[in-house]
Amino acid sequence: MMKKDEFYIGYIDNVPPKTKKKLKITVYILLIVVILFAIVFSLFQNKFKNSTFELTNISEITGTYHNNPYPSIRMELQPNEYKNVLLLGFGKFGAEKDIKNIENRLMSIEGQEVSIKGNLVYYNGKTLLQVADSDEFPVSKKESQLPERTINSLGEIEIEGEIIDPKCYFGVMKPGFGKIHRSCAVRCISGGIPPVFTTVNKEGISEYFMITDAKGNKINHDILEYVGQPVKVKGELEQLDNWFILKLNIEDIKLLKGNSKIYSN
Repeated sequence: MMKKDEFYIGYIDNVPPKTKKKLKITVYILLIVVILFAIVFSLFQNKFKNSTFELTNISEITGTYHNNPYPSIRMELQPNEYKNVLLLGFGKFGAEKDIKNIENRLMSIEGQEVSIKGNLVYYNGKTLLQVADSDEFPVSKKESQLPERTINSLGEIEIEGEIIDPKCYFGVMKPGFGKIHRSCAVRCISGGIPPVFTTVNKEGISEYFMITDAKGNKINHDILEYVGQPVKVKGELEQLDNWFILKLNIEDIKLLKGNSKIYSN
């Protein structure tokens, strides 16, 4: 006898039994494949850093203001131990405009003790503050009681790593480094946010360096083509409290091939 195959027409409600069974099996298999793919895919993703940006919380910090190499507040944690908090503006801008607005009211605050409010950004021992609107949150100042800063020279260093914008890297964006974040980092640094050099050794320990030119001045616009890419740099290393400062010449920055985030010191 001639074998009769089921004939299924899509716009008819009744599905033949064999076709219905095959469709169910196919759907179940596809569902299992999708779930397994999602699980495997998630296992190979980089974990988010425990960096923090307190966008909805206003904090107040008190310390001595310094404009060089970049706007910062120097705080005394305990006797003879100090921490420098980098100041940032709103969005992709440095704090220069905010400082100018403050000094229009209070005159110069260089070397003065100030109490200033804003949104904290912190990660891995580094802290930054996005300065709040000084009209809404007035800034106070008085004579500083802290001793003068001491900058220690540590000699010349040659190191591999990446130039990042610290606002995104230390809390605002995840991820805040690498090629995927490069265009954002370029805009942030060109807007005045202090550039920072980061490196990770083979043991997984991170170090961070504020970058200046060879004379210790701001270097934002001159390094934009190297931001967010693996580079090798050579320059003079200094230490200012809890920050390293890397003073370099542009011609001593070399682009490297690859996109690994693990670099050797």
